[in-house]
Amino acid sequence: MAQAAGIVNRDGLANDQTFRDAMSASAEEIQQLAAGVRSLIFDIFPATIEVVWPKQRSVGWGIGPKKFTEQFAYLMLFKGHVTLGFYHGADLSDPDGLLPDTGGRQVAGTLSMRSLKLTGLDDVDQPALRSLIDAAACHQLSVARDCGQAPD
Repeated sequence: MAQAAGIVNRDGLANDQTFRDAMSASAEEIQQLAAGVRSLIFDIFPATIEVVWPKQRSVGWGIGPKKFTEQFAYLMLFKGHVTLGFYHGADLSDPDGLLPDTGGRQVAGTLSMRSLKLTGLDDVDQPALRSLIDAAACHQLSVARDCGQAPD
């Protein structure tokens, strides 16, 4: 039987074997950078649903496993950096200007994708990045409930 393209993790940060396996072909510093981004995502939004695409060496995070309709962020590994992207990047509050002003449109123009390049763990530690990820998760959650409000 063929393996699904994406492997869904609903168990959180501790379930990291698939993530680590998918990242293992990268240099150690890139693996650490990817793990730092992953930790930050789960710290901000512990209920994150993670989908790992081992062949693509990428991962997505969201409120469900569907890439374009339920995920708020994705990560792709490259030789000297990782790219952290946001499916609704142009719709996010980004007062520190981390994201570019222009980007791609996907899925019949419903997404305003934006991404940024991270080259070191100091990039992950920026308060502005934490705020941006929080805004992305909040944007995705706003479909189901008001952000900043306790769930029912």
